[in-house]
Amino acid sequence: MKIHSYSTWIVPPRWLFLKIETNTGIVGWGEPVIEGKAHTVETAVHEMMDYLIGKDPARIEDIWQELYRGAFYRGGPILMSALAGIDQALWDIKGKHFNTPVYDLLGGRCRDKIRVYQWIGGDRPSDVGKAAKEAMDSGATAVKMNGTEEMQIVDSHKKIDELVERVAAIRQSCGPYFDIGVDFHGRVHKPMARIIAKELEQFKLMFIEEPVLSENLEEMIEIRRHCNIPIAAGERLFSRYDFKKVFESGAVDIIQPDLSHAGGITECRKIAAMAEAYDVALAPHCPLGPIALAACLQLDAVSYNAFIQEQSLGIHYNQGNDLLDYLVDPEVFSCKDGYVELPSGPGLGIEINEEKVQERAVEGHRWRNPVWRHRDGSIAEW
Repeated sequence: MKIHSYSTWIVPPRWLFLKIETNTGIVGWGEPVIEGKAHTVETAVHEMMDYLIGKDPARIEDIWQELYRGAFYRGGPILMSALAGIDQALWDIKGKHFNTPVYDLLGGRCRDKIRVYQWIGGDRPSDVGKAAKEAMDSGATAVKMNGTEEMQIVDSHKKIDELVERVAAIRQSCGPYFDIGVDFHGRVHKPMARIIAKELEQFKLMFIEEPVLSENLEEMIEIRRHCNIPIAAGERLFSRYDFKKVFESGAVDIIQPDLSHAGGITECRKIAAMAEAYDVALAPHCPLGPIALAACLQLDAVSYNAFIQEQSLGIHYNQGNDLLDYLVDPEVFSCKDGYVELPSGPGLGIEINEEKVQERAVEGHRWRNPVWRHRDGSIAEW
């Protein structure tokens, strides 16, 4: 079996799909994208695929090492996202070749299903109490929300009080045991972060995410010392080498590698195993499309420390198309009592509707995240 061709499609709302074809007729799908830089990642995919034509797609580890180590410059969001989507497609091919799910090739599943959480609110969250109750009534057992809008390095306690009110509204509408994750998106800085974490401790949250940016690891350690809420981070880390410092520091309780950003299934499997050695939980980041989610579920299947999975159905970014729109069988991701069954089909376990992909690629997208400014005109973290 040899790789003989490939295609890429930029599709709404903000995704990039890759199809790798072999001379035996087996094809594999991947989702190599960094949000807001889809065209840049697409170019990197084309450059990397120059090395793959004619090669055996089953030699995934060797291909991964060549694409990573064979280049003098390595790592970072663009190169690792391009590599991630290629890696996903190669695993999809190999699973289909052996007519088995990817997780069987990784040692076999250690669970039958994985809990998922649902996004509520938006970039500037409001009415989250009502939204959480609607999610709970539809079967969700956990939600995640953005904690706050933009915050200055030192800001008003009014914004903290408003956040506390929003989280309290969820607790009031959904009860004491409904799980809540609060994502700070790196918008909060050191002077405010510890205050906010302490204020939220009363609500017994599932986790707080990126209470400060990952590059401020020393402050994340201090936040962990000041409150008893589990801390999650990792969506902006791109390799096991990035995560190594996080594990050694003891700064986080939950890691969130993104299988479309951090080198794909091959690299994230290693990151997850490293986390297990440090007794750190795994909750893969995935506000993306169906291929990325399918890859995450394969990793969740074989990772003892996986406990919950992000998914993008209904997320505020999905304008124009949603998670299930590109699938032949959308039931593959059906949720029951807050859990998604692991796909049982070969490869990644999903079938992409290529006709739909080609149709929507005509429109494409140039999605960009908003640029926020504080009232004084200075740039804010989004």
